Amino acid sequence: VQLQASGGGLVQAGGSLRLSCAASGSIRSFNGMGWYRQIPGKQRVPVASITRGGIESVADAVKGRFTISSDGVVNTVFLQMTNLKPEDTAVYYCNAFSFLGGILTDYWGQGTLVTVSS
Repeated sequence: VQLQASGGGLVQAGGSLRLSCAASGSIRSFNGMGWYRQIPGKQRVPVASITRGGIESVADAVKGRFTISSDGVVNTVFLQMTNLKPEDTAVYYCNAFSFLGGILTDYWGQGTLVTVSS
């Protein structure tokens, strides 16, 4: 399984960015995909996720500003980020997860840096 993320960059506060993540390999095992972010020295935290059934979960810190979507079969996931704030600055990681036989397995892509200037 490979996850290829793209779309990070530098943006001014109030601006927008769109992250993309394409999965390849044994993607049929995925139950969903999503995004996490990590600030240096801090834990990686969930941002948003979407399941094959279309159930979305969005962190309170970004609710109303970030929107997650997929291509319908959950092998490509997007994160539309609007009204970005300096506190959104982080490395964003694409995640895919499977839940089989009571075991949760996470897959990770490489991080993509989002920098929001004030």
